[in-house]
Amino acid sequence: MKAINRLRKNEDFRKVYQKKKSMANRLLVIYILENKYGYNRTGFTVSKKIGKSVIRNRVKRLLRESYRLNEKRILPGYDIIFVARDMASKATYKEIESAMLHLFKKMKLVKRS
Repeated sequence: MKAINRLRKNEDFRKVYQKKKSMANRLLVIYILENKYGYNRTGFTVSKKIGKSVIRNRVKRLLRESYRLNEKRILPGYDIIFVARDMASKATYKEIESAMLHLFKKMKLVKRS
């Protein structure tokens, strides 16, 4: 994932949270907002409630990798934020990927083939 495709500024996160469409499952919460660009920008949030920094960073790495490998399946033009829930700290890569794809399908962000 390129640096240009990441949400980094607090202002960008706030916009998505305020004008949000959201959906959740056992491991993740997803917030989406249409943007004016022709590509997706993503942000990943893992709260300190999840665990110490090692665990939080592991969850973020798993989220980023799951998104990177499935990025081509997703419709372009959205700002997307993933928020990890408590159970994500104990989840495997496959569980996180499955949860992410489930949320994409529920939000109708998956491209039709």
